[in-house]
Amino acid sequence: MIRQLLLLPHIKVHNANALSSPFTIGFPAMTAWLGATHALQRKLNSDGFESLKFKATAVLSHESYLQTFRGVGDYVHSIVGTGNPLDKDGKRPSFIEEARIHLDVSLVIELEGVEKIDEERFKDRVYHHLCSRMKMAGGDILSCKQPFLSRLDEDSEEDIARFRRRLMPSYAIVERKDLMVEAMESGADAIDALLDYLSLHHSCEEEDKKVVWKSERKSSGWLVPIAVGFQGISEIGVAKNQRDPNTPHRFAESVVTLGEFKMPYKITSIDEILWRYSYDKEKSLYLCEQNK
Repeated sequence: MIRQLLLLPHIKVHNANALSSPFTIGFPAMTAWLGATHALQRKLNSDGFESLKFKATAVLSHESYLQTFRGVGDYVHSIVGTGNPLDKDGKRPSFIEEARIHLDVSLVIELEGVEKIDEERFKDRVYHHLCSRMKMAGGDILSCKQPFLSRLDEDSEEDIARFRRRLMPSYAIVERKDLMVEAMESGADAIDALLDYLSLHHSCEEEDKKVVWKSERKSSGWLVPIAVGFQGISEIGVAKNQRDPNTPHRFAESVVTLGEFKMPYKITSIDEILWRYSYDKEKSLYLCEQNK
């Protein structure tokens, strides 16, 4: 099967939103990345590429600098705030501190409807929109490299290997909700299951009349909590002063699960790293998921 892919390499994002959910800080939520690519698609649709559709998105992190600080003797990290201008009395104005992160990321986007487009003009418009008009995950795009269009034959091991090399070195964020499901089916509460996989477990054994301490996690891999969408907690209706008067409104809360940063050389299929929108009407879930 031939897949049409657009690679946006090394996008440097300044001050992206690191508060990905009400109780997690770090890598931006998956909704932020898919929202950015959807915004880019809409700009391209209005730019003459009406048939273009972005089907799925992969996010690969090259570098990240979370804006926190922990001094000598401190128990927790503190958020590095911004230096806002002084007010008329020469004092710092009150403001809500926001967690920020500087990123160097690449995006891989699966395309649909690009059979008859002018590829050179398409890449030029993508680069123009990225570097001159857009924000990403709430942050400013400082720079990006030239986009790259490719056709990936999933039945060709050579094509897969070439694709993996193009993404290295980086870490792709993949979904690991299977660990959460397994723990919750065994009777664990959702937050307990999440913390159990993120915690460092210490144990000791006696070897040659000496006590040897070991520290390990419950599962291997670089596991992190990630925000993947929202669940509705009220009926769909109309709220006073809602942002869009033409779209039904409902209150929702964040959905957080486990994710894993995985190096691309370990993947065997592009679907292992691609994220898509998903809607479950019965459970009122608005999610970003992977179809592995």
